[in-house]
Formats: sequence, C-alpha cells, structure tokens
Amino acid sequence: MTWFRPIPQTERSRPPGALALAGGPLWFDRVAVHVRGAPPRIVPATEAPAAALAALTAPRAPVCGLSLDRPRIMAVINVTPDSFSDGGRHLRREDALRQAEALVAGGADILDIGGESTRPGADPTPEAVEIDRVVPVIAGLRAAGVAIPISIDTRKAAVARAAFDAGADLLNDVSALGYDPDSLPAAVAGGWPVALMHAQGDPRTMQDAPAYDDVLLDVADYLAARVAAAEAAGVPRARLLVDPGIGFGKTVEHNLALIRGLAILHGLGCPILFGASRKRFIGTIGGAPEPSGRGPGSIAVALEALRQGAQVIRVHDAAETRQAFALWAALNAPDPDRGDMK
Repeated sequence: MTWFRPIPQTERSRPPGALALAGGPLWFDRVAVHVRGAPPRIVPATEAPAAALAALTAPRAPVCGLSLDRPRIMAVINVTPDSFSDGGRHLRREDALRQAEALVAGGADILDIGGESTRPGADPTPEAVEIDRVVPVIAGLRAAGVAIPISIDTRKAAVARAAFDAGADLLNDVSALGYDPDSLPAAVAGGWPVALMHAQGDPRTMQDAPAYDDVLLDVADYLAARVAAAEAAGVPRARLLVDPGIGFGKTVEHNLALIRGLAILHGLGCPILFGASRKRFIGTIGGAPEPSGRGPGSIAVALEALRQGAQVIRVHDAAETRQAFALWAALNAPDPDRGDMK
C-alpha cells in the first residue's frame, strides 16, 4: 500500500492552493510518499490521488459531541493498584472522584477511566474486578453532575457494556477490538464510538523484544485493517479514532519514528488520538526515572503531536497541558484577515 503523509504547516500566510489538514487550522501543500522498501519522496500535494487528498482534507466528525476545531484533552484516571504512573492513588472511589473533579477543573474535555493496567509486564485483570473498579466511578461522576464525555479504557466487551450502562460515551480499546471477540459486535450493537489503538503483543510480553519491518508503515497498515474491519462490521468511520500506541510494543526509536511520522494516520480519515504522557521513553531521553517527573517531557511531546495535527491528546496533567495548548494556539492561530484560513 502507498501512503501519502501530509507535511503539516502552521505558518499563518499559506500559499495559494494549500489544503486544510483534516478540516482544521493546519495546512499542507506537500506530501511524503511512503512505499515499502524505498525512502519517502516529498512531492507536491497535487500529485497525490484524489481519494488520498479527500481523506487528508475532510473535516473530522465530532467525538462524543465535541467538535474538533481545537485540540481536545483526554485526561487519565487509573482505578488500578498497579498502573505505571499512578497505580493505587485513585483505587478508592472517593479518590477517583476527587481526581476527576480536579481534572475537569483543569480543562479536561474527556475523562478516560481504566480499571486494568496495561503497563509492560502487567497481568490481565478479571472481568468482574475491572467492572467493580470502574462502574462506581463512572456512575458517581454522572450522579455528581459531571457532563463531559467519559471514555472507558478496556479490552473487554462486558466491562464496556457495564461502563456504557453507567454513563460512558466512548470505548478506548488498546487492542483495537481484537482481544475480546465480542467487542466488535458489542460496539456495533451499542452504536459506540471507538478508539482503535495499535499494540504489538500482550502487555505481559510486549516490551521483551519489539521488532518491525518499518514501524511507521506497519502501524499504519495495522490501523487501516482495523478501521476496515470495524466499518465492514457496521461501525461507521465517523465513529472511529486511531491511536499509534506509543509505548505498546515499541522501543525508544520506534516511538520517535511514530511521532515524527504521526501525520501519516490522517490518511485514514479518522481523528488521531495520541497518548504518550509520562511514558518510559520520555524518562529515558529526558532523564526522569520516575513517571511523576515526566510532565515537561510529556508536554513537549504533546505539542509535537499538535504540530502533526492530532486532535485528541491523552494526558495525566490536564491543567498544565491546557496552559501549554493555549499558548500553542495563540502562536499558531490562523490569520483572521485571510478568509481561506477560517
């Protein structure tokens, strides 16, 4: 398969003929052509096929009612004893609800609730345990009047059903609906929006020796296949997000290659969900062995994802990220005097 990766630009004075990226504020007039076994070639965007340009330029559908005219922050709440960053801190319902309130106050657009750690080396969590962890938190948030969308981070259909019954709005599946054979039928029957993430291997073993022929194309091809499978089963593309799965079966160099080439995923015609917050490669490069010390590096990587046109950024530090995004937007806002930038 040939991929056409847009070269996103933020320059306020766009040249004639430049194209809006995914209907957002970024633009492009060149693409990198990726074919296996050959280095990418940079060519004018006009040389890309019409179908490829249509996917790259079409405005993305709202996510759970949220327009994507600005970057959206998905804030993490791990209701687990063993998550890599904050395991145990929010295991009690009261602690999780308190953290959710702080994240909403800090500017979160979506809350992502998870009851199973998928950190490297983690063992699976029994279905009933996962349900007991997440459902009281989701129900408690709705009872407290929290109205923003809630995402359920799970690989299991029964957990997702229970979460949606309690008030969830989005399924965030690190297995791209591949772990539980009932997940795809459940998503179709429920009409759920779904985030499809790439992961190589199971959390228990995924970091043992991850290897790829071409990590950027391997991940893009995998996500293209999962999007096609979801569509064929009855989940419209307008209800799908795609996530490259930073840190899930990837080395430091794999992660960097995926971030540098992130814009290739715009070719799928779906919003891009990007989650790298506090991950190990940030600490490795930035000299921060403890996850709690990786906030600055996480924001740096999130800003690069914005530059590549990612629409939803998954983070632990909502208020700090929102401040950084506000500055990024002020620096890169379209010129209001140019009608073609609106």
